[in-house]
Amino acid sequence: MFLLELNWLGILAGFVVYFITGAIWFGPKTFYPAWMRAKGHDPANPPGMHGMTVVFGLTAVGALVQVIALASVLWFVAEAQGAVGPLGGALAGLLIGIGFAAASSLSHRLFGGDGFRVWAIEVGGDIVGLTLAGLVLGLIG
Repeated sequence: MFLLELNWLGILAGFVVYFITGAIWFGPKTFYPAWMRAKGHDPANPPGMHGMTVVFGLTAVGALVQVIALASVLWFVAEAQGAVGPLGGALAGLLIGIGFAAASSLSHRLFGGDGFRVWAIEVGGDIVGLTLAGLVLGLIG
């Protein structure tokens, strides 16, 4: 089973990079205020949400699943063509970020009424995070 052959240290490092990237992306000095305003909320007084443990926990699970999927794609590419390296890993992360994370969520955001700006802020973080995770996976893998 190929999952046993994945570089789990690389996956862990890529996950940490992705999670930290997301924390910076949605930080109070970066895109969080613009994102909240685009959603029609006051950044200083956000609407009630689930407990932060649940929010961060599920966010971490989602990021880990994405990094495992990216590592799986890179593993199959490496099996077919040899090691991808850091540039190939970053390119794969970028393409997966654009092709899957961004493209699949566009209609959900637009039909859901959140609009283009909310979508752009959200998927921007995914694209950057997956690109950097791919860089790490290519570097360590």
